[in-house]
Amino acid sequence: MVSYGMPFTTLISVPELAKCVEARSAIVIDCRFRLDDPAWGEAEYRVSHVPGAVYAHLDRDLSGPKNGTNGRHPLPPVPTFAATLGRLGVTNDAQVVAYDQDNGTYASRLWWMVRWVGHDAVAVLDGGFSAWTSEHRPVEAGNAAPRAATFTASPRPSMLVDVAAVSAITSSRGALLLDARAPQRFRGETESLDPVAGHIPTAKNYFFEQNVNERGLFRSPDDLRASLQHSLGPTPPRDVVCYCGSGVTACHNLLALEHAGLTGARLYAGSWSEWCADDRRPVESGS
Repeated sequence: MVSYGMPFTTLISVPELAKCVEARSAIVIDCRFRLDDPAWGEAEYRVSHVPGAVYAHLDRDLSGPKNGTNGRHPLPPVPTFAATLGRLGVTNDAQVVAYDQDNGTYASRLWWMVRWVGHDAVAVLDGGFSAWTSEHRPVEAGNAAPRAATFTASPRPSMLVDVAAVSAITSSRGALLLDARAPQRFRGETESLDPVAGHIPTAKNYFFEQNVNERGLFRSPDDLRASLQHSLGPTPPRDVVCYCGSGVTACHNLLALEHAGLTGARLYAGSWSEWCADDRRPVESGS
């Protein structure tokens, strides 16, 4: 694989990706998905995708087995995910680029997971497939056949916290819990995905859609930094734990933090869907 410049580690623009596609210098992964129609993204991929892109399904490829108490999208075991990356053609020296339909909701999950297993050269296409097609870039149909590769994981467990650690945070306030869900879900006014409404005690709300503008493009690093620091207050990024409904949109906030230069925040992957599965855990509502 031909290298192209410096590695991209947060976002990549359409023109930058176009150069990578032409030079065949990146492994491009299509992550389009809809929670209400899990087959939609893969079907759309077969109709039209970035040339050479392979497809990763949120439920099959970016999640592990569910047991009823570990959330809607638990992380797969590290060896399983490393094998998935190898099947998709990812090697340890590859530039990886993930995209979804528009604002990076699902691509950011892959971005975070690739970093979690020790690979930093991974970026999200800013604006997603919508931005790619709006610039009339080339597309292709069908299923790409990736060349099988070997990816060796170097796990970074410090990027994660588990439910026990989150429970301790609610008691000690030793870290800031940042909830990425829509405000009405955070306040417990509505809940369409999980059986209990509300949020984890002591958490603050930072809706992930604040990270992008009306075109689905990420705001500038300076704008993101100002907005995020307003929510973080005096809490340093290393003491921030991001969560959401099932550990997906929380990764969007983690990407925004990284792009803004606020590094070190961690993910509670089980998120609200794991937390509320045990009725002994406390729940808060309101703002």
